[in-house]
Amino acid sequence: MAIQHIFASLRQLPLVMIPFIVAGCATYRFGNSTLYRPDVRTVHVPVITSSSFRRHLGERLTEAVVKQVELATPYKVVNERQADSVLIVHLVDDSRNTLAETRNDDPRDIGIDLYAQVTWTDRRGNVLCQCPSGDVPMPALTFDMTQSANLVPEAGQSMSTAQQEAIQAMAQQIVAQIETPW
Repeated sequence: MAIQHIFASLRQLPLVMIPFIVAGCATYRFGNSTLYRPDVRTVHVPVITSSSFRRHLGERLTEAVVKQVELATPYKVVNERQADSVLIVHLVDDSRNTLAETRNDDPRDIGIDLYAQVTWTDRRGNVLCQCPSGDVPMPALTFDMTQSANLVPEAGQSMSTAQQEAIQAMAQQIVAQIETPW
């Protein structure tokens, strides 16, 4: 009975209204594709430049970002010629801070911080990713990111494992920024 009522009411709609109703329903998307731009299908991630004096941090972060884009987004990482967009990251700095010491001034807990600038543009150079909202206004072209990790030598952790933890977290943070804002 309810279906017959719906069809009866549809017959009374002017024919001009039907395309608008159908078009309004056609743009709805399901799944994780709703989190990402529909006009971008491929991303080029050039090797990340680094101002740090630590060797291979840029290469390790590049690998982590590429893996995270492939894992968490519908985008495909391709070479520069085939890409719809370019994700440029510059590792500005990394630092180490002693958070806790033993009685003999040996470091017990060390904080590792990574600082990066990220720019995501399309082929024409238009900015695709705006800076995250916050109290400090930032330029629209790039946004800054910071990621930290702790090193606890007494627990058997090495500097390399702590750096890798910070790199993985930084890659996740970078890829999270290319989601479409609600």
